[in-house]
Amino acid sequence: MELKKQMGESCIICDNIKVEGIHLYESFICQECEKNIINTNTSDPKYQYYLKKLRNITSQKIYTS
Repeated sequence: MELKKQMGESCIICDNIKVEGIHLYESFICQECEKNIINTNTSDPKYQYYLKKLRNITSQKIYTS
């Protein structure tokens, strides 16, 4: 994981490689996209784009025996 931090990760929203951001489950969202999502009004057409991208985030299933 430390190597990923140094080299960057692909943002699920903009698809660019960035170093700073947050993780939701196994997905990475860069700081710039995070700020854009937070500051986008729900009536803005970009909001629907963000929702579509965020729907691709899936939680990892945990199986117990």
